[in-house]
Amino acid sequence: MYQRYKDFTVLITKITRNIKRIKTFEMEEINLKSPHASCLYYLYKEGNLTATEICEISEEDKAQISRALDFLEEHEYVLCESNQKKRYKNYFSLTSKGKDAGKYIANKIDSIIDEVSNELTENERIILYKSLYRICENLEKINERNGEQNEY
Repeated sequence: MYQRYKDFTVLITKITRNIKRIKTFEMEEINLKSPHASCLYYLYKEGNLTATEICEISEEDKAQISRALDFLEEHEYVLCESNQKKRYKNYFSLTSKGKDAGKYIANKIDSIIDEVSNELTENERIILYKSLYRICENLEKINERNGEQNEY
């Protein structure tokens, strides 16, 4: 059990760290940060979304997404249909500049995903994602049982 625990936690941590490093490096090229990339990517792929929807899709922190959307709006990447201070339920849309950045980010993400999974067969990919979903669901059940609430 010790080795399984060690392998599992170390691999998950390494994967997470590497994803963060890649996001940071790739976003430096266009002077944006990781949360900006998440917002632009999901708005580009999904269309108009609320801050709440972006949080749910990306599993990122509400405050972080809110700050990212404020930055993106200030720098003319997105528009919000409301000028109210609390805009979690209002829709954001991409400007022309935002669409260009979203396309750039989507292309980078697609390229990286292809590169990291190029040695997997389609069946291996299906099994991998199915296993990850099952592990995630089981961890969430344990947290629910322990009284933890999902913040989104």
